[in-house]
Amino acid sequence: MEEDDYVGIIKHEICHYHLHIVGRGYKHGDRDFKELLKEVGAPKHCKPLPSQKNKKRHKYVCVRCDFIYYRVRRVNTRRFKCGKCSGRIKRSH
Repeated sequence: MEEDDYVGIIKHEICHYHLHIVGRGYKHGDRDFKELLKEVGAPKHCKPLPSQKNKKRHKYVCVRCDFIYYRVRRVNTRRFKCGKCSGRIKRSH
């Protein structure tokens, strides 16, 4: 990742912060946000930081439909169920 990428991320996040503080649209879909990004030359989408690429992912599988879920954080399989078929999910290795 180059220095320009880091500068772009900082500009992008400062745009969110500035618009939030002044009470205008600060979310990605808001017109105010898009206009400010163009004005300051900030990217709408940024590359993920190198530290985010190598995060350990947890794999879960639905027992009923075999749909596979990947999550960065662990999920309580007793509380959550499959979003597609409402089946039970289990941790897969």
